Amino acid sequence: MTQGCTMASTKPLSRFWEWGKNIVCVGRNYADHVKEMRSTVLSEPVLFLKPSTAYAPEGSPVLMPAYCRNLHHEVELGVLLGKRGEAIPEAAAMDYVAGYALCLDMTARDVQEECKKKGLPWTLAKSFTSSCPVSAFVPKEKIPDPHALRLWLKVNGELRQEGKTSSMIFSIPYIISYVSKIITLEEGDLILTGTPKGVGPVKENDEIEAGIDGVVSMRFKVKRSEY
Repeated sequence: MTQGCTMASTKPLSRFWEWGKNIVCVGRNYADHVKEMRSTVLSEPVLFLKPSTAYAPEGSPVLMPAYCRNLHHEVELGVLLGKRGEAIPEAAAMDYVAGYALCLDMTARDVQEECKKKGLPWTLAKSFTSSCPVSAFVPKEKIPDPHALRLWLKVNGELRQEGKTSSMIFSIPYIISYVSKIITLEEGDLILTGTPKGVGPVKENDEIEAGIDGVVSMRFKVKRSEY
């Protein structure tokens, strides 16, 4: 395990989406979302991955895959790692955090439902190009307590999602420790911490606006992919 707390990065954390390698996503981390998806609360986090090409910084569109007919928004707090670590103790986990970003876990819901029925991985539903829109980087110092935030999301000006990070089932230190025992985390890696209730569909030309109260906001337009 990497020792010490220094995070003198040689790469600009403000543009983490250009060089960060791993996007690790946590599913079923808000009980109200678990209920709306008719799933069950589990004793350990559900993990899946997105490739780095899933990143879509503000100013680029959210692309709906050609094979998707039901694209859903899921607003999430993203935690950005500032240094490499494996098997990180929960008590030391926050020392590895460089900052945060607001993120969307765009999901091809119709495809995901088919994958679930067949017992297949969720890759087609979760990992397509631009499936992880992200806000500007938020330094750690600007969020003293990441478990005391209000997340919200609007589609065409209508409020669709809102939730408080205090409602997470698994805390951020627990998630970091848990993930790092399975996947060695590296500087620039992003962990998505789950979504509150209110997930729903978007269609071509919709505008998604999302924010963390008092911290950051972002806007994205939905476009249909040509392939």
